[in-house]
Amino acid sequence: MNAMNYRGYAAKIEYSDEDECFVGHIVGIQDIVGFHGDSVQALRSAFTEAVDDYLETCRLVKKPPEQPFSGHLTLEIPPEVHAAIVTAAQSQGKSINQWAVDAFLRETRI
Repeated sequence: MNAMNYRGYAAKIEYSDEDECFVGHIVGIQDIVGFHGDSVQALRSAFTEAVDDYLETCRLVKKPPEQPFSGHLTLEIPPEVHAAIVTAAQSQGKSINQWAVDAFLRETRI
């Protein structure tokens, strides 16, 4: 997925061959916020404007803006995977949380 980030919000970016432009939508919230641009620079500008407009609109209508991610993640995994994670974390001298954060960062290339 191609993504942009601004003020804690992430957007999924796609190219629309039909419209001949980049199209983006904020992900991780139920409100629908979209934007578009003909270049990366125009898309980034439209994204930051869309986020700022979303936050301002929420303020004006006295609605708390949705927060995309809390930083808490609950997973259900098979016991043998859990055991392997504990072993991997301990062998690296890390907590399970730090081991998982490192693995997620490696996979998402943030």
